[in-house]
This record gives sequence, C-alpha cells and structure tokens, in this order.
Amino acid sequence: MHFIKIPRESVDIFLSVGEDMENLRDKVTKIIPKLDAAVLQLSADEETTGAAVFQGSRYNDASVQPEDISNQQSEYNLELKGEAQDAHEQKNTLDSGLNSSNCSKEKETEGEFHIRGQERDFHYQATLLEAEEKDKENKTEQRQEEKWITVWLADQMDDSDKPTNACFIRAPAGALKCEVADTLSCLMVSNSEELISRVIRVKVQDKDTFHFPVTVAVPFCMRHRSSHREVAVKIVDEEMRVSYITPVTTDEVHGGLKGCFAEVKVYSLGIFAVVSRPKREMYKVPKRGLSLKIPMDPRICLNYLPGSFTAPVMAQTMVQPVDAVLLAAVKSRNDAYELVVSASPLLHLTHPNSQPLRRPLTITLPCPPNPERKEETRMKESKEHQGGAPSDPLLPSEKVRIFGAYGRSNERPNELLIVLGSRDKQWTVLDKIVIRNHQNGLVSFDLTENFDRLLVVRLLSPLQPCHLTALAEELEASAGHHSVTVVLLHGRDDPHSVLLAALPSRDLSWELNRLRAQGCGGLMETSSEISLCEGDQLLLRFSGNIASTAFTHSNTSEDPLERLTFHCQRRNQLSVHLTEVDPFGNYSSPCYKGTALFYRVTRAELECRGDKAVLRDANLLGNPVCKLPLSLPKKVRVSHRPTTTRVKISEEAAEPLSDALLLWLSGELSQEETSLLVSSLHLSRSAAQLVKLRHRDSPSDQTFYILAMWRRALPAVTRHPKASQLAQSLAKIGRPDLAREMLLRQAELSETRSFIK
Repeated sequence: MHFIKIPRESVDIFLSVGEDMENLRDKVTKIIPKLDAAVLQLSADEETTGAAVFQGSRYNDASVQPEDISNQQSEYNLELKGEAQDAHEQKNTLDSGLNSSNCSKEKETEGEFHIRGQERDFHYQATLLEAEEKDKENKTEQRQEEKWITVWLADQMDDSDKPTNACFIRAPAGALKCEVADTLSCLMVSNSEELISRVIRVKVQDKDTFHFPVTVAVPFCMRHRSSHREVAVKIVDEEMRVSYITPVTTDEVHGGLKGCFAEVKVYSLGIFAVVSRPKREMYKVPKRGLSLKIPMDPRICLNYLPGSFTAPVMAQTMVQPVDAVLLAAVKSRNDAYELVVSASPLLHLTHPNSQPLRRPLTITLPCPPNPERKEETRMKESKEHQGGAPSDPLLPSEKVRIFGAYGRSNERPNELLIVLGSRDKQWTVLDKIVIRNHQNGLVSFDLTENFDRLLVVRLLSPLQPCHLTALAEELEASAGHHSVTVVLLHGRDDPHSVLLAALPSRDLSWELNRLRAQGCGGLMETSSEISLCEGDQLLLRFSGNIASTAFTHSNTSEDPLERLTFHCQRRNQLSVHLTEVDPFGNYSSPCYKGTALFYRVTRAELECRGDKAVLRDANLLGNPVCKLPLSLPKKVRVSHRPTTTRVKISEEAAEPLSDALLLWLSGELSQEETSLLVSSLHLSRSAAQLVKLRHRDSPSDQTFYILAMWRRALPAVTRHPKASQLAQSLAKIGRPDLAREMLLRQAELSETRSFIK
C-alpha cells in the first residue's frame, strides 16, 4: 500500500473550504423562505392594496403611484436583490474551491447535500401551499364583501326612462358616498371635449379602512357618433389634478337598466364624467420610412421617405373635419369667402422640435370638387351621349400659380388649390408648395418643414392671402361653436311654470315635438340663433313686473340662481316658477308683463368655489345675447253685485254682431288667419296672449274671445258699422268669402228680429 503525504497547508485549505460550504448552505436555506414570502406579499399587495395617484396639470394626462409606496417597494426589492446576489457570488466562490479540492471529499458530502436538499424542497412546498390557501381565502372574503352598488342620480334635468339616472360602483356596501355634481359640468370640459354623461362625485366614508382599486361604471349617451372622436372618463381628484382613462365601454344590463356604461378601475376618487374628445393617433416613424393611413379618415395618407429623421421619432396626428355646413356658415358671415368652393379636413400634425424633416413628407388630403361644376359636366356628357355627337378632345392639363401655390386639374382647369400651414398659432400661405390634384377629390403635396396644422382650400379664382388666413382661423374657431335657439315654454295647466331649453338649431323641430309630447304645450317663445361653445352658461335675469320665485326669495342679483349650461350632446333644460313682482302693476294691461334676459358666460369667466362654479367678476356680464317676453294672467277678482245689474246678452240687446255669428266665424278661421286678424283689427299683442293663456286647448275658443274682446272695445253706439269693419278686416287677410257670408247672415238675422218685433 502506498501512502501519499499531504502537506499541512493543503489540509487546512480543505477544512476551511468545508466550513465555508456549511456556512453558505445555512445562508441559502435562510434566504429562500424570505424570497418566497416577499414574492407572495408583493403579489397580494398588487391585487388588493395597489395604489396609483393621478398627477399632472388640469388639462394634461398623468397617472403615477404614490412616492412612499413605490420607494418602499423599490428599497425592499433592492435589499432582496442584494442578498440574492451575495449568495450567488459566495456560491460561485465555493464552486471554484470545490473544483480544486479532492474528489473523495465531494463523494463524502454528496449524500449529505441530497438529504438536506430534499428537506429544503419539502419545507418550501409546504410554505408555498399554505400561502396559496391564505391568498384564496382572502380573495373569497373580499369578493363576498365587494358587490355592485347602485347609486340613483335622480334629477329633473334628465329623463326618467333613461339609464343615466343610476351609477354602479363595485365596492363594499356603505364604504362610498356618491352624489350628483352637475353644477360643475361647465368646468369638466376643455378644448374640443364634449360632455356625454352626468357629473358624479364619489367620496370615501372611512379612508383608513378602505382598500383600492374601485370599479366605477358611469352611464353615458352619445347622440352624434364619429370616427374622429373617442370616449374617455375624465377624473378630477381632491387636489384638482386631472386625468383621463380609456374605459371599457359596454352595452349591458346593470341593476335592471340597459344602456351604455363606461367602466374604469381607479385608485383615487373625486369627480367623474364621461367626455367625447378628438381621437389622437400616436405612431412611430422609423429610419427606414413609413406609409401611414390615418384610421380616423383612411383617405388621409402620410408618406415618410427613408431617412426623413436622423433617428426613430414618435409623432401624433389628429383630424378635425370641416363639413359643408360649417363652411357654408363661415362663408355666410363674409362676402369675401364666396370664391371658396371647398376645404379639406384640418390636419393636426405633431413632430419633435429637435428632429427637423430631412426629406419631403408627402401628404394626401381629401378636398371635394365643386358640386355645381360636376353636375354641369355630367349633364353635358349626358346630352352629348344622347345626341351622338363626338365629344370634344381633352384639354391639356393647365398649371396655374396663385401666390406661389400651384394647382393642376384636367377636369377643372379654372379651380385653384391653396395650402395653408400654421406654426405657433399663426396661419400662413405656403407659397413654395406644388399641389397635385388626383381623382375622387384627393390632393397631395410635399412638405419640407414642420407645421402644427395644415389645410387645403379649393378656390374659383385668386383670393388675397389675408382673406385666406382669416378663413383658416374662422374654420378652426367655428368648429367648437354651435348655433343654439333658446325656447321658453309655459305649462299647459300652470302658466306660472316655465321650461327653458337651449336647443341646437339643426334639431329644433324634432326637439320641440319631443317637448310637446312630454306635456309642454302652452305658450311658446323662441329666440333668434345665438352661438355657444361647449360648457358655456346662460345666466337668467328678469326685468319688468315678472321674476322667478327663487330670485325674489334670494333678493340679490350678485349670483343668479337660474343658469342654463349648454352641452351639445346633452339636454339642456331649466324649470323656473314665475311670479309677479307688484300685483297692482300693469294696471292698464290685462296681464302682467316682463322680460327674460340671457347673458352668455364662457368657461374662462368661471371658477370653482366649493361645489359650484361661480363668476370671477359679476360686473363684466356685458349685454344680453337674447331677450324673451314674459306674460302672466292676472288673478280674476270676484265682485258680488245684485242680480238686477247683470248685463244682458248680445241677442237681447240687439247688437249688430251677435255671439252666434262670432261663434260661426271663429269656427271658420285658422290660427294663422286669427293672428293676421288680430293685427288687422289693431288689437294689442298682450291682450291676444292673455286670451291664448286662458283658452290654450281650443283654437276656436281663442278666436271667439278675441272677437268678443274687440267687440267690447268698440263704442257702444247702435249705428256703429261693426259688421262692415269686421268684413273689411276679413277681406284684408284674404278671406272675402267669409266677409260676404258674414254680411248675409247679419242681414238675415236683422230681418228676423224686425219681423218678430
């Protein structure tokens, strides 16, 4: 047997390596349960107590987690990561030492490692199973506690048959408080946003015991859908920070009500509203170039050549449509725009300022041709086809220059195309751009500089650059303006109850029919068209001898209580109860008279104070934008007189115009003819309104009492030509047949009475 003599130093090295291995094994055994517990704790925190706070300016999007939670999590993760890294380094050191040691030593310790590894795996699996069971129990208890809570939002401003009267929140019962905050609706919209839901305020009852996240389902209703707009939930927290969340829009049944709901999961509470805003398309332009069709309008195409930017950049685009109605409204306000045929959509294009365009960007926009010229060309071709005459040879394409901008068209050589660009809110005519006219009303051009907005205008003849820039500014500003008609409706059964409504002029007839179907069939007054923006308010004040009950009780004019907030996709109505200021006023008139004054207040003139929006300065209202006349019937005073003093009826007094004759005449006249007859007989407008208020259900009764009132106002002379005067008025309004028939009936009645006598 041969013995190998091992030096003392080598034996010491083997012993130290074995001790290090034991220490490392103990450390790894202690670290693994810690890592498992930390992973389970983090997963449980993310599911139950994750936090996120929306940050940013009032009109910018932002959402971040609280700093304290994120800092704690990052420190804890760094600590665990450091321990794991130390363990890994020690393990590598140990492996290198073991590789240089004796193989016999490895074989002796291999069995011991295997046994301890099995014990560690068993302990790890037991800990993991126990944590999973506890997590399942916590989730089950939480799901049992959190249910959909129905919050009813009853208010007179909305219809009872719509699902917009309820909001649904998934939270423990009694943990949240929800209320209507429609008084702040004017401050919940900005720029080109449109409100499409109620404004809801959600508060926490007990902040210490409440856990986030919270799921909120807000009902909304869109009247006008467009591919250029998108739905978002706007949230304003307690610190007045604004954030936007893209919701999950569902059309389902919540609480027995079916409708459209915008469902979001939030980590902070405040004021909620669903808005419709212009859709923005974010895209990345790589160095190899990009050809993009805008999803909002596939006719719009952007073609980036390779090498347009030195590095990949992020860009954003937005499309603002310019329809024929909007263009016609702008042209009607200025005669200089009569030469404008059509305009393309307004293209908002955002590129990084630090990355200028190195190669031309080709943009394709739709700009419709002149519809009148197109119809003339079609009729001409139809006549040539019917006559069999050979068509004229095609004219060569003509290239026309107007202020440096070019337009080329084979079918319409006399029409010109102009490109306008905006940079830093300043519109200019791009005089070095060549425009190519394609089929189907498409035009394209190459852009070599960055512009914020672009617009193409088609003209019949040259137009001055100042008029072109003014046209672009008006088109951009008019997109947010709406033509509105203010309507005042008296109650059918109670003339003191008045309904005020700000209705879009394009839907006026439909909205009036809807209001009449709801029972608002009394006297109606309408204003001329006024221009309002989304979120503008109409402040109501009174003059004359009529005011509202709330105004008389408050006895102040600093902050009017009656306000009508305009939202183009909401029903803007206000119920007011009128009363007379002086019951002995208007003594010479059969009714009380007054005027309703409406003052326009923009969003910039309002500020939030508490739970309502108030004027910054009440002295800067300016002139009223519209006025509507008001009238209320006077109370009938009952006078007790002896029976002998009663006046005999007209048949007994033998007056020339009897009640029977007036009854027959009132049945033959229409409402329009009655209105003309009132002016022809020189009756006061207030007297006619009083008769309409008292007899609103029967037009024939209105006509009879108007004629009777005119008869009483005539002199009480037997030989006064009342019949002939009425016949002349009937002939003036275009009913000479009724005049002749009335005179014949009057003559027959007079002969019958003389024969009886």
